[in-house]
Amino acid sequence: MILQEHAVQISTPTGLMRCEIFRPKEDGQFPCVIFYSEIFQITAPIQRTARILAGHGFCVVVPEVFHELNPIGTVLAYDEAGKDKGNADKFAKPLEQHDSDTAAMISYLSTQTYCNGSFGAMGVCIGGHLAYRAALNNRIKAAVCLYATDIHSDTLPCNHGNDSFTRTGDIKSSLLMIWGKQDPHVPTAGRQKIYQQLIDKNVDFEWHEVNGQHAFMRDEGDRYDPELALRCYRMAIDHFRNKL
Repeated sequence: MILQEHAVQISTPTGLMRCEIFRPKEDGQFPCVIFYSEIFQITAPIQRTARILAGHGFCVVVPEVFHELNPIGTVLAYDEAGKDKGNADKFAKPLEQHDSDTAAMISYLSTQTYCNGSFGAMGVCIGGHLAYRAALNNRIKAAVCLYATDIHSDTLPCNHGNDSFTRTGDIKSSLLMIWGKQDPHVPTAGRQKIYQQLIDKNVDFEWHEVNGQHAFMRDEGDRYDPELALRCYRMAIDHFRNKL
């Protein structure tokens, strides 16, 4: 599908949040997928991934995940300074604020004529965690979580007992979990811990582990694996088409 793109500023309890929206140019109503970025916010690789998804018949909304902590429009570089700033933001923003961001996006999109009222979530790295977290919202029907960090380790700030691992049993949507076996950020023991929790809590999920490093989807840098990326795009698109 040919696409159209625009940016909006959505009001949240913690301030205005800039989002980029990618959707088919043709008239109609489409399922909406909230796509959560890495710590670097809306970089060129994130935009390209959003376009790939949108071109398959979805409205894809990409928020600035740390809008409270940066000027509107901030994009961090894939370098040491950008990584340090992004990690600092990750550990500064409570999960509860991400929850309210998700609710604000759903509320906004529900009023738009191009949204058919069906919602999914997808993310990479911390964005994979945020997609998992978004699945706690009962409006999210399906989530695709790629090498989701910090779920197993409970390292993101939140109220006691409100971490994503503990709340796994509250997830009612269908999850697609994709991991790189060579990812040092989520080692084997961490993946096994999440897998067992999903089993114990009777969550509807599909699980894939591939021979890939962290950020193997990102089409910049020496960890990019194009063949794996194409396989994962197809799995994600099929998952959303089936569930949304």
